[in-house]
Amino acid sequence: MKSLRYVRDFEVETIGLKETSRRCSCGSRLRDSVLDWEDALPPKEMNAAEKHCRMADLVLCLGTSLQITPACNLPLKCLRGGGKIVIVNLQKTPKDTKASMVIRGLVDKVISGVMNNLNLCIPPFVRIDLFQILFTQALSSDKKFVNWNIKVESVHGSRAPLPFIKCVEVSFTDREDLKPAILDKQPFLLKRRSSRTAEPFEVVLIINFIDGCGCPYVAINVPIHFKISRQCPRYDKEALYQKLRDSAVKDLHCGQYETIERRANLCPKYDATVYAVVTNIATYNKADKASLSPITSNGNVQSEDLLINSLKINSKLLKARKRKSEQ
Repeated sequence: MKSLRYVRDFEVETIGLKETSRRCSCGSRLRDSVLDWEDALPPKEMNAAEKHCRMADLVLCLGTSLQITPACNLPLKCLRGGGKIVIVNLQKTPKDTKASMVIRGLVDKVISGVMNNLNLCIPPFVRIDLFQILFTQALSSDKKFVNWNIKVESVHGSRAPLPFIKCVEVSFTDREDLKPAILDKQPFLLKRRSSRTAEPFEVVLIINFIDGCGCPYVAINVPIHFKISRQCPRYDKEALYQKLRDSAVKDLHCGQYETIERRANLCPKYDATVYAVVTNIATYNKADKASLSPITSNGNVQSEDLLINSLKINSKLLKARKRKSEQ
């Protein structure tokens, strides 16, 4: 039986492989994939980790206290084969005495220095979040008006939160009879009524992001007309994602968005449009050698070049092994 995994952009309400409030596309209840303290590590991943540690020439332990078993003992498995351990952590760990090198510093700075000395570039990280705008409508009981709603919601369902959106400001183009609104609580739902004979108009939605995002907001114009067409274009999502990434990296700012999906239905009448928006971008500049924290090896302060040389040596050994195995 094939299993499906759904990646969420919000905190799942359960831990310990328990059932959540959502269902799979097949109808079965979904379970979280978050391990609790008493849960065993998955055998498949654990066996693979042990195998790679035994074969490794060098094991890097980055930003970990190395106190939780059995994961904390995995790096030690490389020692039997002559491998070495390098620990990068701000505090002491129980495995420091087993390490060939211990670095008291920030992982980002250390690895940036390593990549710089290896003449390798760290590509920018571009975060893309999704949300959908749902437009629904229904005739009033006297058939003279259309009761319509606009809702900004998660693509994971109406009950799922949108953690990156703080509030939504709503205004109307050329419609003084419709009052603007600020939706500051989830679900972000606006309810209005218009005459059946009303001309098409536009709603301007300003999606305000939380403080952790790289841009404050994005403005989207939503056309409103009461004749819904079921002809929905097909979008190449991967191409649109790449277009957003390229644009964000080129301009070095967030807020770009693209329509990646549209669904429509005539009974009941609704129109759902899914948007992808760039909410964050992180770039990595070349590290300044003077800013890197001191490196200790057996209690002595060493140059950060020691780690660079160690990585270069182990890289050469690995390539030599591959050539030998191919002969």
